[in-house]
Amino acid sequence: MANSRKSPPIFTLYRGFKGTGHYVWSPFVVKVEARLRFAGLSYRNEAGSPMSGPRGKIPYLTVSFPDPAPQPPSTLADSTFISRQLVSEGWADDLNADLSPFEQAQDLSIRALLEDKLYFYGVYERWEQNYYTMRPGTLAALPYPMQVVVGAIAYRKTHSTLYGQGTGRLTPKEITGLKTQVWESVEAMLSEARGKSRGKKGLFWLLGKNEPTEADTTLFGFIASGLVCAAAPETKNLLKNFPTIMQYAQGIHDRYFPDYEQWE
Repeated sequence: MANSRKSPPIFTLYRGFKGTGHYVWSPFVVKVEARLRFAGLSYRNEAGSPMSGPRGKIPYLTVSFPDPAPQPPSTLADSTFISRQLVSEGWADDLNADLSPFEQAQDLSIRALLEDKLYFYGVYERWEQNYYTMRPGTLAALPYPMQVVVGAIAYRKTHSTLYGQGTGRLTPKEITGLKTQVWESVEAMLSEARGKSRGKKGLFWLLGKNEPTEADTTLFGFIASGLVCAAAPETKNLLKNFPTIMQYAQGIHDRYFPDYEQWE
């Protein structure tokens, strides 16, 4: 049921990183930020931590109303369900409402490719290949001794997850090849979409529509976070070799994130 309150909600996004005015290393955080901005919703950023989130991970979003009677904020978690609740509460339009069943399946497949496949290749690159960059980058809020302890726990958990999921059983060369294949496919899709799109000047969308779909929030999250993450140099170099991907990301940045520092 849509929310019937008259006063607009106050959204606070917990990103796991201190500061504002810049992208963070998590693709799911940037995904939620893109979803909010595509909907024209204002929000503020806070650091937060996975331990404070209702699902034990970043990002999470709190929603509060200043009047008529202030209430404790409600907390939304998981990037997919955050988007769904924004729609169900009437705070945002459904980006996929006008898609055909086939197009909705395409959109879902793209999100699954990125979130359930490419994500693990990125985790391997960050935690297995660039651990000593990843640890201080993600645990900067902790004093150094705690970074060592918490980082070791996080590494062991991540290593076990990757092995169980399957990525950890592959060689680095195999993982690079699979990761490259995903980005090559994305480049091809965007190249085709660019010719179809009649969206705002400088913008084009993954399915070739005039407006973004949910897949665009996910894709931009993976591109922007990959370009700014110091623990993902291979991904950054890969992305920079795909001109259509870079043009796509530049258009979204210029239109929706002009207040953010751009990737180098």
